Amino acid sequence: MSPFTDVSVHAPVAGRRIALFAGAYNHISDGVALTLNRLVRYLESRGAKVLIFAPTTNKPPALSHNGTLISVPSIPVPGRSDYRLSVGISRKGWSRLEAFEPDLVHIATPDYAGAQALKWAKSHQVPVVSSFHTHFTAYLKYFAEYNPLYRMDFLEDTAWRYGRWFYSQVEHIYVPSPSIGDMLRSNGITNGIRVWARGVDPKRFSPDHRSQKWRLAQDFENDDVVVSYVGRLVWEKNLAVFADVLENLSAAGIAYKGLIVGDGPAQDTLKERLKDTVFTGPLEGKELATAYASGDVFLFPSDTETFGNVTLEAMASGLPTVCANASGSDLLVLDGKTGYLAPPRDTSAFLECVTRLISDHQLRETLGRAARERAMAFEWTNIMGHLASYYQEIWREFPGKHGDALATSGSGRRIRKAVA
Repeated sequence: MSPFTDVSVHAPVAGRRIALFAGAYNHISDGVALTLNRLVRYLESRGAKVLIFAPTTNKPPALSHNGTLISVPSIPVPGRSDYRLSVGISRKGWSRLEAFEPDLVHIATPDYAGAQALKWAKSHQVPVVSSFHTHFTAYLKYFAEYNPLYRMDFLEDTAWRYGRWFYSQVEHIYVPSPSIGDMLRSNGITNGIRVWARGVDPKRFSPDHRSQKWRLAQDFENDDVVVSYVGRLVWEKNLAVFADVLENLSAAGIAYKGLIVGDGPAQDTLKERLKDTVFTGPLEGKELATAYASGDVFLFPSDTETFGNVTLEAMASGLPTVCANASGSDLLVLDGKTGYLAPPRDTSAFLECVTRLISDHQLRETLGRAARERAMAFEWTNIMGHLASYYQEIWREFPGKHGDALATSGSGRRIRKAVA
């Protein structure tokens, strides 16, 4: 089944009990947390029960989460305290997991709690699946440029060895794009790969939300061309390239206005460099949709994405996008048709693409309409329907309350050899 085929009849999940283990769920608002919350909402709306195990903090949660959440003990990631590393499952967590009696364990983060959940599931003959959300090795390479803590060559090899050990034991691996599946295969992770893309709500994110009143409130005039970015303000999104492009536009005397939506540790430096750019901070709901649609060119130079939710939301909002030719963006952006793909970290190439769009109103209109049409292939209901069908594959292979066939030699091996 193509990951974009229309799903007219959704696989039944009513009565199923799914334990979800995640490294981020409500303490931070990022693409992973938003996707997993949407997944839980979909499953529960169709009659499944979901128990989520994820880190929490003493601070007010960044998201009003869906489902029942069990806190997992954790510590801040060194150098990035907004993210958390689990240090295992608590006694209360183990008790709740045992009482829940899941018939599927879904691990979204291969951290220590994820490894413990994997071991528990195997010992209890419960089938295990995993979704791949974060390009950890790409982050290691990026952090190594800025933090001596990460300047150890063996870290990447160690990460891939661990990944091969971990993912060889799950029945399915859900990747957000074919290029991520190819990356896993090239590093020796081959079993049960399925594409589970990300989606967009075409009514929430739409050109219809463009607002001249909102633009004027940001000091954008009618004829101003607004170059925008939406997302976490973290350097691994290649925000240095974003800043370089805007500075080069200004130096060349090219008229534009800059817009950045979001917050994060890179914010202060970006504000210092881009003094004429509008920083709105994080936005949600209708205001976020308005900010997207009220821009003119979406610039997203990150090459560490596994998908790129914000790119898809910008496309649904009718914006031509300029992105790095890397995983995620290479699935979404049709180069020269819905936007442009530039070589990663090539400031000159990004600058050329953005300049072309700034100078040609008709080109922006044409590519923006095509971007909106392309985004319609990624409607959330279909995307979740595909995941439900993948779950159903597992339950067909492992009938019984706890997937008793997992203990047999035949079906488990067959699923491990399956490749989408």
